[in-house]
Amino acid sequence: MNMTEQARTAWDGVAEGYDAYVTPRVIALAEEVLGRVHVRPGTRLLDVAAGSGALALAAARLGAHVVATDIAPGMIARLEARARDERLTDVESRVMDAYSLELEDDAFDVSASQLGVTVLPELSRALGEMVRVTKPGGHVVVAALGPPQKAEFFGFFLAALKASVPSFTGPPAGSPPVQFQVADLAKFHERLVEARLRDISVDTITFSLEFPSARHFWGFVTSSNPMGRVLVADLTDEQQADVQEVLAGMLRERSNGTGAAALSIDVNVAVAAK
Repeated sequence: MNMTEQARTAWDGVAEGYDAYVTPRVIALAEEVLGRVHVRPGTRLLDVAAGSGALALAAARLGAHVVATDIAPGMIARLEARARDERLTDVESRVMDAYSLELEDDAFDVSASQLGVTVLPELSRALGEMVRVTKPGGHVVVAALGPPQKAEFFGFFLAALKASVPSFTGPPAGSPPVQFQVADLAKFHERLVEARLRDISVDTITFSLEFPSARHFWGFVTSSNPMGRVLVADLTDEQQADVQEVLAGMLRERSNGTGAAALSIDVNVAVAAK
């Protein structure tokens, strides 16, 4: 199995949970990200690594003609189901590798990706493809995770694992996980310069994620990226239950027992012109 097939299989494996636990929590973020560019009726917009459609469908609601791509057929199937449920007819969805977009040059007014291409190891290659298919004068919009210490859900999850499973040592030491590769704004800006974009703006949104239960929290973390499942792969059912019990207590404390617990996350948003 080559790397493309491995990636497709891994993301297909989390597609059901991603659609259930992640997409509903980042729709509001997608709407805020799209507010950074002028998306209007008739805008041709590409969403790369679209997942099950938080950003693509938000753009379609604004009247854009949307093409949504993802490497995982399971993600695309769920995106299509969401589009049907909302009767959004101007959304074309295609299974496609972000490293090799089967799309014409200079085809889109806006090429966008929310928490998508920035989880790929070869980000420069994916950005190059997004730039290629964007019209001259069009815009590239990318939203990425900020620093790990600013992602409260990540800290909560690791704390619960360490409290419940004394043998848990945490993620490997050294470089942070790839999804945090442009957590530094200067590095993010540099990547966009390397992609030969101009009029670059990079800033940070502090976004709130709400979790009504430990089950929803567990589903979010273990479905937002295949690496989430790797973190817990060696836990027994009993250990998983213990972690969720600790998480439940942490979430109750955060919410003061009044309902859903809100955890903040920093998201870096870049907008640049071709």
